[in-house]
Amino acid sequence: MPKLLCIDEVGYLSYDSRYADLLFEVVTHRYEAQRPIVLTTNKGFADWAEVFPHAACVVTLVDRLTHRAEVITLEGKSYRLKESEELAEGRKKRRRSAHNDHA
Repeated sequence: MPKLLCIDEVGYLSYDSRYADLLFEVVTHRYEAQRPIVLTTNKGFADWAEVFPHAACVVTLVDRLTHRAEVITLEGKSYRLKESEELAEGRKKRRRSAHNDHA
């Protein structure tokens, strides 16, 4: 069993109840062994019913993930979106500069 399990981007897609059950098994095993999990998600736990529709274990899954947990909420723009906007602005400035050089 790894010392730390990292699960990235839960909530990016919706999953059927089979996947929720599998995640529940992993989380339960680590919970009982008191092994840490780092989990990232773009959804609040209240929205996990949308991520795992028809899954009966969602409430218990969230309960085990959050018990003895430190939940960190990040707010603001995505760094990818910020970087994309900065690159687009740089390209725009270069085009303007090139256009002014030819004028």
